[in-house]
Amino acid sequence: MKPIVRIKGYEKDWISCLLSDCLTICNEKNHQLQYGKKDALSVSDEYGVVNQIQHLGRSYAGKDVSGYKILRKNQIVYTKSPLKQKPYGIIKVNDNEDGIVSVLYAVYDTKNGICPDFLNRYFEPYGRINKYLIPIINKGAKNTINVSDAQALQGRINIPVSEDEQKAIAGFFSDLDKLIVASTNRVSSLRKMKAASLQAMFPQKGETRPRVRFKGFEDEYSSMTANELFKTFDERNHPELPVLSACQDIRGMAPRSESGYDIFHDKSNEVTYKRVLPGQFVIHLRSFQGGFAHSSVEGICSPAYTVFGFKEDDKHDDYYWKYIFMSKAFIDRLKLITYGIRDGRSISFKEFMEMNFVFPSYEEQKQISIFFRTIDKQISLEEQKLESLKRIKSACLDKMFV
Repeated sequence: MKPIVRIKGYEKDWISCLLSDCLTICNEKNHQLQYGKKDALSVSDEYGVVNQIQHLGRSYAGKDVSGYKILRKNQIVYTKSPLKQKPYGIIKVNDNEDGIVSVLYAVYDTKNGICPDFLNRYFEPYGRINKYLIPIINKGAKNTINVSDAQALQGRINIPVSEDEQKAIAGFFSDLDKLIVASTNRVSSLRKMKAASLQAMFPQKGETRPRVRFKGFEDEYSSMTANELFKTFDERNHPELPVLSACQDIRGMAPRSESGYDIFHDKSNEVTYKRVLPGQFVIHLRSFQGGFAHSSVEGICSPAYTVFGFKEDDKHDDYYWKYIFMSKAFIDRLKLITYGIRDGRSISFKEFMEMNFVFPSYEEQKQISIFFRTIDKQISLEEQKLESLKRIKSACLDKMFV
């Protein structure tokens, strides 16, 4: 019995054993009050074992914690609370400091040279923990888990004979997790930088110029109403063009085949759809991101949408205005002319055309849009790297265990 993928240097067959051969029940209680509410720990699928106050900002421990179980570093904890993604609970190793957990949790020590981190990884793959626990657990009428600490150990698992191989597998996934965390942090940092830049490089409410500008640009911003800047377009009878949909991301308008939506429509009605050209904008019926979507592609959209663009294309950069229409400041202004509730909100185009905008010269608009498009490209690349790392981890969790 061997996994499909192995770490180089290990060739021996794995063995099947009861989990009770790997773990022993630990019922050390907090009777001497070594720990208080500030040391209460909880378990989550995403973050593992965490200190409640440090992670959640408060403790859910009761007034009397003298009966709580002590959970020490590197011990195994099983929370028998059914969750949507983990209906049979979660098994994790405690890599936090010593603390206390509810008596509803099961606490175990490893034995017979079993590596705690290996067991942590063994139960990480989606489905594996369910496959192990389903035959053992009785779920009550209220979806509660009825299993004793001892019963939870009565299933069989497959492990390497060598403790070194167990540690090597755990170390491999630990290194992979560090890469995932680093990539996640880079995405978060770029998003924070973008948000701060949007605040600083666009005039906010009551401002006539931004707080931060590129070197060499000092002219006053122009001021015009939307009616002076934009005009509507209503060109139809282009059924040969792809149907576009508004996406809930930075793309704006994109071919429906790429939008992630499978929306049925009568193709014979496409002759009535409105043509959208690159650089134009669409006011759609859904209200995410303000309801304004920029298009970088040619296509057609629902006749219920409003298509508009610049009166003078050579004086404006469409991507600069894309960021204006996606900004929090603009969306906040839209609330005054948006009607309805939830995703069925409609925007009064007439009132939008009466809104006033301050904006820089075409050259400065171009510089600003290049800056934000570069950030968006970096975010997209980092997100692709992150998703690639997650796929690699998922594949390895499938292939490196039996």
